[in-house]
Amino acid sequence: MPELIEVEVYRRLAERAIGRRVAHVEAPDDWFLKGGITPATVIGAVEGATLVGTDRIGKLLLVELSGERPVLGLRFGMTGRLVLDGEAPIAKLEYGSGRDDPAWDRFALGFDDGTRLRLSDPRRLGGVELDPDVARLGPDAWSITLAQLRQALAGSVAPLKARLLDQARVAGLGNLLVDETLWRAGLDPARPAADLSPTEVSVLHRRIRSTVRALFDRGGSHTGDLQAERSRSGICPRDGAELARRTIGGRTTYSCPVHQR
Repeated sequence: MPELIEVEVYRRLAERAIGRRVAHVEAPDDWFLKGGITPATVIGAVEGATLVGTDRIGKLLLVELSGERPVLGLRFGMTGRLVLDGEAPIAKLEYGSGRDDPAWDRFALGFDDGTRLRLSDPRRLGGVELDPDVARLGPDAWSITLAQLRQALAGSVAPLKARLLDQARVAGLGNLLVDETLWRAGLDPARPAADLSPTEVSVLHRRIRSTVRALFDRGGSHTGDLQAERSRSGICPRDGAELARRTIGGRTTYSCPVHQR
């Protein structure tokens, strides 16, 4: 599933298209266009523009266009992949299909040099926006400061995992990254977020940053040490205890009942 690690990979792929001019826009799926825009709207806004930059906030990829054009926002849901010139740096997502069916192409930019940047999404959980409201997103997990994390957790009785999954509080973390981070930090995902001591918040901050960096270097959110045991009767790789399997924040959650407190 695309979390900030996968979307950063997509951003670096899209960056290679900077300088290319959009000859045509393919928007065959009206439902995939968000914020009330139509195929005609997005075609009129993007066609003829040149890609001049890319950015990422959490799981949102931003594509900057020349002139007074709006920013193009791409979201990938659980199964969205970005492909440039037939190259997909992420061939298969953890819970996605290994197939590449043209029917799953929900949006594409055709450049005047004959190349193509496309968003493939079998489950249609992603989306395309113009000038997405980035103010609704919290600080990016890749660079979040300790003060920002304290603010995100302060006063919340929500489970710690649910708070970290809330993109308005911390942008970019998904189910796999949160479980891996809390496992590394030794924190129970069901604890109230505001219940953490200052020392525990500091530990969590370090683990968020180090986990994101380590798993990016390994190649994805699915490469965590906990990942191989994310199944019923899975065993904690650290202490050998049987993992607890619960639903927290609406997501299936695995944690160690021994060292995560």
